[in-house]
Amino acid sequence: MRRLLAVSALALMLSAGAVHAQAAPPVSAQAVDAAVQRILPRVTAWRRDLHQHPELGFNETRTAGVVADHLRALGLEVRTGVGKTGVVGVLRGGRPGRVVALRADMDALPVQEATGLAFASTATGTYMGNTVPVAHACGHDMHVAMLMGAAEILAGMKDQIAGTVVFVFQPAEEGAPPGEPKGGAALMIQDGALNDPKPEAIFGLHVVPGRPGSVFYRPEGFMAASDRVDISLKGKQTHGAWPWRGVDVIAVAGQVVETVNTLTARTIDPTTTPTVFTIATINAGVRYNIIPDSATLSGTLRTFDTAQRDALVARAETAIDHVAEAYGATAEFGVKQNAALVFNDPGLSAWLAPVLTEAAGEGNVNPATPPTTVAEDFSYFQQVIPGVFYHLGASPDGVDPATSAPNHSPEFSPNEKVLPLGVKTHVLTALRFLERN
Repeated sequence: MRRLLAVSALALMLSAGAVHAQAAPPVSAQAVDAAVQRILPRVTAWRRDLHQHPELGFNETRTAGVVADHLRALGLEVRTGVGKTGVVGVLRGGRPGRVVALRADMDALPVQEATGLAFASTATGTYMGNTVPVAHACGHDMHVAMLMGAAEILAGMKDQIAGTVVFVFQPAEEGAPPGEPKGGAALMIQDGALNDPKPEAIFGLHVVPGRPGSVFYRPEGFMAASDRVDISLKGKQTHGAWPWRGVDVIAVAGQVVETVNTLTARTIDPTTTPTVFTIATINAGVRYNIIPDSATLSGTLRTFDTAQRDALVARAETAIDHVAEAYGATAEFGVKQNAALVFNDPGLSAWLAPVLTEAAGEGNVNPATPPTTVAEDFSYFQQVIPGVFYHLGASPDGVDPATSAPNHSPEFSPNEKVLPLGVKTHVLTALRFLERN
């Protein structure tokens, strides 16, 4: 019996030794940094190529082709057409383990670029039936290039990785194009982007105005939920000299804007959560001396609390109906969600802070930044699996972040010096997550 026990103990020791011998030591930040520097010229070239060839949401065919070809060349499992033009790449490490996802968005905006860059966009596209200029005025070209670089570095470390990395290249982050019921994240999820294998967590980043080299985010509510609001007013056309003979929808539209502004300012406690309700477009009339019979308004609602949002929407609809009725007009009020609240998992947020510090250096990471009223459909991935979304400061050198051109403006030009940091945060986030006990 003793001999059997001794043999069994020896077998267990040998087995444990074999497992220990197979386990590779953690990849150092210095090794990652060296790999980033080696690949940086290619990442920069990818970014500039993508910047010169921007594509609107669900039209990212060239961009998706560049991404898919690169991932295939790295030996990854690649799925295309996920969410129309989305791409998913799967890197399986040399040993089994956890599954983690990294995400980048690919679409551009209908914006006339005014950066003066040598590789500025002169591309055009079709938006709402019109030919429009197209530019990467939100930095998604940077995001794609960073994640392509991260994929190459991680593929080169495949034998050292215990687990799987899923690379999600998403279309139509800027919202569902006209006529489309869902935007890119929701449609990718519907098409199984997070299935087979299913990640345990997902991470993403965005370049924004900020000190280059800085990283910032917050646990729980970080970026606002975003709703599109559409209002249609019906009145009665009349001569501009005889407004009393018709129903003046121009006057009604003015009162609607005032009503929305007043409701937001006077019925929401500003000390609880930020709330922004903006009417951004008003369309009505064809001639200076004719009061038209209809007007349309559209805008955006940004909130951080679902119950508060629902109550404000109900109040706005009731108040706008009353305004229209007072003039003898009618109103139709519609709300469509473009993005849910970006809710950073508290546990993952706390875990991520030292990982980002490892990438960016001491004093460069703020894990308690104030919430922001801009939105991101990364939020839909977070409704399926835990995730964290963070920002990279990317203002031009010598420019105050408070005055540097914001995302979506013609002059927005993120600093290419943050490209290596973005690649490094992606790589270290994936590696350290897979190394967790």
